[in-house]
Amino acid sequence: MTSYSSDLLRLLDERGYIHQVTDAAALDALASKQIVPGYIGFDPTAPSLHVGSMVQIMLLRRLQQAGHKPIVLMGGGTGKVGDPSFKDEARKLMTVETIKANIATIKTVFERFLTFGDGPTDAIMVDNADWLDALEYLPFLRDYGQHFSVNRMLSFDSVKLRLDREQSLSFLEFNYMILQAYDFLELSRRTGCRLQMGGSDQWGNIVNGIELSRRADGTEVYGVTTPLITTADGGKMGKTMSGAIWLNEAQLPHFDYWQFWRNTDDRDVGRFLRLFTDVPLDEIARLEALGGAEINEAKKILANEATALCRGREAADAAAETARLTFEQGSAGGDLPTISVPEGAISLVAALVQAGLATSNGEARRKIAEGAVRLDDVPIKDPAHEIEIGENQIKLSLGKKRHALIVR
Repeated sequence: MTSYSSDLLRLLDERGYIHQVTDAAALDALASKQIVPGYIGFDPTAPSLHVGSMVQIMLLRRLQQAGHKPIVLMGGGTGKVGDPSFKDEARKLMTVETIKANIATIKTVFERFLTFGDGPTDAIMVDNADWLDALEYLPFLRDYGQHFSVNRMLSFDSVKLRLDREQSLSFLEFNYMILQAYDFLELSRRTGCRLQMGGSDQWGNIVNGIELSRRADGTEVYGVTTPLITTADGGKMGKTMSGAIWLNEAQLPHFDYWQFWRNTDDRDVGRFLRLFTDVPLDEIARLEALGGAEINEAKKILANEATALCRGREAADAAAETARLTFEQGSAGGDLPTISVPEGAISLVAALVQAGLATSNGEARRKIAEGAVRLDDVPIKDPAHEIEIGENQIKLSLGKKRHALIVR
């Protein structure tokens, strides 16, 4: 670890958030003597962010914990274009109404992680549509176009990857990095923002913004990127067989969110506790040293604390109790995903798909044939099996860790 004098960089370093820093010594000195407003941008491409955004959300939380000011930038303007970074093709364009609706639901999650208000270290949420929508093309080109080198922009990995693959990169998307750079300039002017943070794939965009701020206004601003978070088996964080792990309850039940963290690989427990919870570092050191079956206790703590931050302590406790009843006592906890069958009967294949335990009828049939599906803990291997629903609920299980309830 690097030796930093500021609480901010020391905290980020100790918990594993730092991948790259522009002029670390100058940022360290600045954070030691004054409040540093810092921002991260989020494009509202869906009604909820997913767990892949958690590192960035926690980064803003750490910024506030260290006595600085978080700025949540919603991409109501850039969301109309779409970030081309490391994408194989252009994003589908969204309507203005969809973007506004997505921002409204996404904001509810940030209110759990950050303290918003008017104080010097209180978080604020801004929308880049406030300034991007008002831009006039020719004045913008005249005032800022001279500060961007196309040669330099073509060298950034996010663009170079698409070109190397001979995949189309539209002029619309190419403009995204110019708009993001302009965001940094606008935020430095409007809010005194001195820091942009983001994932390692945003390095080129961040550097663009730093250079624009220096050339246009003579303002020194800084950037911090986080490492790409992969699981111990090399997979991408948050990518599961059952789909995205959404942060909003409307997109994913509390129990499924809790269970995602509970299923963490043994090798990832310590790292994820540092990144995704507020558990003290000395306690994390004790937990990650546990061996054998004891590591499961550390996983439960990870699931409880990560869920409490995102969904609230009551939701975390309910999910933990459901897991205890389901796995330790063999009964069915009340917080499991539930499907209702008013007509009293449903095919096993349809039940698996409706419960989200399989993504298609074909996958459901394969899982049944493999012997991975059980009804009230009794294995069922007939893909044509019909489930009759009486007075009592039925527990549907896929493997040892995924369950749902079927009720009439």
